Amino acid sequence: MKELFESGVGRWALIILTVFIAVQSLSAFMGLRYIGAGVQPTNTINVSGYGEAFGAADIATFSFSVTAEKSTVAAAQTEATNKINAITKYLKGAGVAEKDIQTTDYSVNPQYDYVNQACSGGYCPGGKQVLRGYQVRQTTSIKVRDLTVAGDLLAGVGGKGATEVSGLNFTFDDPNKLQNDARGKAISDAKQKADELAKQLGVTLVRVVSFNENGGGQPMYYAKAVGMGMASTDSAPAAPEISVGQNKVSSTVSVTYEIR
Repeated sequence: MKELFESGVGRWALIILTVFIAVQSLSAFMGLRYIGAGVQPTNTINVSGYGEAFGAADIATFSFSVTAEKSTVAAAQTEATNKINAITKYLKGAGVAEKDIQTTDYSVNPQYDYVNQACSGGYCPGGKQVLRGYQVRQTTSIKVRDLTVAGDLLAGVGGKGATEVSGLNFTFDDPNKLQNDARGKAISDAKQKADELAKQLGVTLVRVVSFNENGGGQPMYYAKAVGMGMASTDSAPAAPEISVGQNKVSSTVSVTYEIR
């Protein structure tokens, strides 16, 4: 019985050892395949390409602020709210969507006057700050999708009570489109150079082994800020002439090809 038990244990030990060796061998083989697949080719050429894309902006953005100063916070807030509501109503009536009107800043600050105190007996105690009231300031950002009315909107918000209007920027609803176009031209330029170089060297292009892009970025043309000042609500100022111009986006790529 003892010999039979020892014989059975020996067979199981042999089976387990065989399975272990097989697993380790398969793992080593898979590791060799992975390592071999990641080896960088030694026969390569590197070329660069450049591309440009042009387009007129299709969106304009600007911001405006309203301020109100009263003896109490509540009174100042009420006046500022009335101004904002009037401007928002005007903008929506002019076709600006609610999603394109965004409050970017709201603040309430006390306002002081510096009052000199009367001198007495040759002694002047100096001045002191006296609370005059509170100022509420609200800044709103506007996105204009119809560029033909951008100038009218700049003037219109000033006529509705905005104290500052500034920061007219032009950009794109799809900011990636021009960049993609420029990149495609840069890649085509690099491929053309690689084909010509391979022909001159008498080699064949196999595959791309690395790629790098140094884009020219997404420009936004900045128009001169339009300051409306304390505009009267009775009549709107003349609308400024807005020139959109044309934006340029560039892309520079570096491509490495394996050759044989």
